[in-house]
Amino acid sequence: MKVCKFGGSSLADATQLNKVIDIVLADPARRIVVVSAPGKRDKGDTKVTDLLIALAKTALAGENVDRQLGAVVERYALIADELKLGEDIVSDITRDLRSRVAQVKDLRPEEFLDLVKAAGEDNNAKLVAVAFAARGRKARYASPKDTGMVLKGDFGDATLDPDSYSTLSRAFSNFEGIVIYPGFFGYTKDGKVATFPRGGSDITGSILAAAVCADVYENFTDVDSVYPVDPRIVPDVKEGIPTMTYREMRELAYAGFGVFADDAVIPAVRARIPINIRNTNHPGEPGTMIQQSRRVVPGTVVGIASADGGFSRFSRTSTFPTSTCPRALTRSASSSRSSTSRRRSSAASSRRSAASSSPIS
Repeated sequence: MKVCKFGGSSLADATQLNKVIDIVLADPARRIVVVSAPGKRDKGDTKVTDLLIALAKTALAGENVDRQLGAVVERYALIADELKLGEDIVSDITRDLRSRVAQVKDLRPEEFLDLVKAAGEDNNAKLVAVAFAARGRKARYASPKDTGMVLKGDFGDATLDPDSYSTLSRAFSNFEGIVIYPGFFGYTKDGKVATFPRGGSDITGSILAAAVCADVYENFTDVDSVYPVDPRIVPDVKEGIPTMTYREMRELAYAGFGVFADDAVIPAVRARIPINIRNTNHPGEPGTMIQQSRRVVPGTVVGIASADGGFSRFSRTSTFPTSTCPRALTRSASSSRSSTSRRRSSAASSRRSAASSSPIS
């Protein structure tokens, strides 16, 4: 099974959404699809997440929100109209947004901001599921609350409660078809919406890949691969990096590579799930595969990154401290190998016994 995540640029309009559906349907192994909120359609456009932040701030200031709310609804309505999805989905999104805004006096500002921000991914996941249905393929929206994506920490900078891995694993233990899952947010133990940092859909995809022990975590974006140098600085670079290790990725990300924050994929790294960076606009390109280890030619350079203060190059391969699937993510690093094996066997037995109670079935 593959978990695939599509970023905002991949879902910015109807044309892009059709590409996403084509990509998912082209490979039956793509069963869990994590989506971001619609991103920029062009350089002068505004991301839906930023529109939602403006909406939340207007509501918190006690001002009329009709203009800001209308701008958000319009983005979804344009997609729905072009794909002929009907009026129901747009009406549902409008009601959802008004319901969230109505809670402005019931929540602390940071709680309210997270509630409104999360509407971007949540409503887009519902719209994407309807778009699959319009193409004659059933896809189900799955709620982070119903599947057990429990977060802790600060609103706007939340982290996953480690106990969620086993809950998420059970939720997806026996499901059929395609699941559309909103990225970026989860719920606190007391039922409040909380978000990861910006770029949180990458985190969601990585968490789900680890929880279900995916064969590959495919991260679709708007670049063909990870390049050895920044194409904006060295425009002549043509070939990407075909394969790199987790350790190389983290070193280069720390030094300035901007494909995604390395912290966003730590759950997949720890579970030793290969990460494939691919381009929604060029799905035939193999992209860059990031994995535990690779064959190297001594003396070759993987990439050169620039950050404030100088340049950093990385030319060696090394292992990244990891634990193996399934469910090793919550174990102490000091556990013995035999103990790990026993727990892994127990977790597998638990998954089999829980298969009949999956909320995604």
